[in-house]
Amino acid sequence: MACDSLTITEGCAQIDRGTIQPSAAAAVGRPLVRRTRVSSGKKALPHVDGRTLAARRFKDILDALTVDQGGLDRLSEARVQLCRRFAALAVQAESLEARLANGEQVDIGEQALLASALVRIATRIGLDRRARNIVPTLEDYLDAKVATEGEAVA
Repeated sequence: MACDSLTITEGCAQIDRGTIQPSAAAAVGRPLVRRTRVSSGKKALPHVDGRTLAARRFKDILDALTVDQGGLDRLSEARVQLCRRFAALAVQAESLEARLANGEQVDIGEQALLASALVRIATRIGLDRRARNIVPTLEDYLDAKVATEGEAVA
């Protein structure tokens, strides 16, 4: 059952270049979830190649912020969006600083505005690193112990 690419119907999900195919979720009766490549983490920015220096730097900064915050799974969507804005402004600030270092004229007002915005966003995100809990839960520990004892007996 292929669906019309202009009409999204129940039980269909978008795959790559506008082709719509029945989703596995619909086949088993789960609610349909449509996510973009940005939401699913496959792309950092929509409609961007990703190979440019600015795009790679954006992704590097975003990844570093995400790690500092304890990982993507521990971030609310609002905090993710703040991290994205911070990364975008940081790339712009670095570009401006590179022009300044090369002896070009830069707008000091633009530099001050970028710095101020970065400070405001950084205070909202938090400047401290957040530790990720790597200690297994009691259930995980007991499951692993049972599995290793079972291997030792076999």
